[in-house]
Amino acid sequence: MKKIFFLFFCLSVFTSHAQNGYDITINLKNCKDTLAYLTFYQFDKTLIKDTCTTIKNGKIVFTGKTKLNKGVYSLVSQQKTIYFDFFVDDTNQKLEFNSEIGANIVNNLTAVNSIIHNNFFDYIKKLNKEGTDFQSSKQNLNIKVKNDSLQILAKQQDFELRVQNLEEDFIAKNKGTFIADVINLKSEKTLKNVPKASNGRPDSLAVFKYYKQNYWKDVNFKDEGVFRNPFFFNKLKKYFDQVAFPHPDSLTVEVDKMIAKVEPNGLLYKLLVSHFTYTYESSKIMGFDKVFVHMSDTYFKTGRATGIYQDETSVQRIIKRADKLKPITVGAIAPDISMIDVKNSARIKQLGFETATTSEEVTKLFYANQAELNKQFVKLHDIKADYTILVFWDVDCGHCQKEIPVLKEVYHELLKNKIDVKVMSVYTLYDSDKYKKYIAEHNLDFINVYDGPHLNNIIEKYDVYSTPVIFILDKDKRIKAKKIAANQVKNIISILEKEKQQP
Repeated sequence: MKKIFFLFFCLSVFTSHAQNGYDITINLKNCKDTLAYLTFYQFDKTLIKDTCTTIKNGKIVFTGKTKLNKGVYSLVSQQKTIYFDFFVDDTNQKLEFNSEIGANIVNNLTAVNSIIHNNFFDYIKKLNKEGTDFQSSKQNLNIKVKNDSLQILAKQQDFELRVQNLEEDFIAKNKGTFIADVINLKSEKTLKNVPKASNGRPDSLAVFKYYKQNYWKDVNFKDEGVFRNPFFFNKLKKYFDQVAFPHPDSLTVEVDKMIAKVEPNGLLYKLLVSHFTYTYESSKIMGFDKVFVHMSDTYFKTGRATGIYQDETSVQRIIKRADKLKPITVGAIAPDISMIDVKNSARIKQLGFETATTSEEVTKLFYANQAELNKQFVKLHDIKADYTILVFWDVDCGHCQKEIPVLKEVYHELLKNKIDVKVMSVYTLYDSDKYKKYIAEHNLDFINVYDGPHLNNIIEKYDVYSTPVIFILDKDKRIKAKKIAANQVKNIISILEKEKQQP
């Protein structure tokens, strides 16, 4: 039995009220529980709908005055394990099931006066048998030679085909019903008669094209029952993780297409907008924050995300965060920064900048010494090179002390390979003496700068909340890669070089 966890639902939920509520009775022989739960699947969560606190002779009853939302529900034990799943739609709000506790709880499961439920339970029993037979056949093979592995592969393929046939048969026989729509979500749409490619092998491109084109076949996104089952969320995640082209521009198109399929401002709409926003804000994949910025610009700034969060603070936080990231997304022109060459730090210290404690003091010092400071600035956009490696780091940062020597080694390798590259090394703090000491001890032949006059809010401008942070810019100072490790720099520049050579 599958262990589940109960989560609170943080979005605004709107349920329609109807007359003639629900009445679900389960007669479960040998049940020793003193309470049981009625739960339902919703997107990526399992939620409690009702609790039966009185169980007599295995009889469990759930009743309510309003109808249940269409979806897949579960009988759950007091130990929080699922006994079995069943489904509810507008036509079957009064249900009765019989079974008994034991290893064969599903095999003994029957519905009273619900033919379609019995059809569903028979389908589940057949699936379980196919799975048991497959596992048994695998255990009977000793994987000692290559031929044994091929036999297992053949059995795996045969098992998957049998499951697919069972699903297709169930869907065809129960077409037009909610549970058929649910099994359709579970079903993998694969090309059975695979054509040959020009090399004589199976055409993998044709297989993938068919799979993608039919991935959402016959899925009704206007019916909110589509996401109240255990399959929708995993199918959605798989599509965006494995099927959609993994480029932010392509993903933004896919996201908009998906959201456009559902009922505007319905619950699924809210769930999808929230899901995509969080997924791409927290993604660790370089460049995917561009999708998060798109979500903010397209849905939150335009008011199309109204009602998704219960407080306006969350909406404003998303907009503020996206606005901060937008100028430093991959493909954007890197914001210019004017820094001081650390070789001139003595003069900056003499002018009083390093001891200034307030913004008013810094402003006063700047205007008093503006002419002299202008001669000392090193501007990012003034650096002439095919590639500029922009690194923000701190002398006392342990990780930086490991990464900076690696970056220096990579830099010298690139120069040796005749790559026109420069490194702008930005110290994120203000102790210039400590910075100069490190540079001297490690012979750091970068463009070594720091923000002595406190004129650049680099933490905000470049989202530097931990160090080191490395960007790769092209000759136009367009961001080509960001927040990467030092040992990735050489490979990325090699890829960029190859792209330049393509027609």
